[in-house]
Amino acid sequence: MRPGSVAVRVRPGAGRNRVGGRYDGPHGPAVIVAVSAPAVDGRATEAVRKALAEALGLRPAAVELRLGATSRDKVFTVTAPVGEWEHRLTALLQ
Repeated sequence: MRPGSVAVRVRPGAGRNRVGGRYDGPHGPAVIVAVSAPAVDGRATEAVRKALAEALGLRPAAVELRLGATSRDKVFTVTAPVGEWEHRLTALLQ
């Protein structure tokens, strides 16, 4: 199993959690993840990790932050067989 990468653009402090949409960021095409958690003490990052895992149909433990701990532009590593979540990611980027 080879890990994959997912670029994410975070929108903290949103009215509700939402995953979907495309943002052309510094790490390439990124999926937009809006979370209600504030960007304080890593709370938004943790909320994004969990929301992304749920949207991809994975356990939260399969999604780990790789880059961008203090940035709105993040890269997560996904440790799951690519076929399981690749198609869902493509749909979320539409």
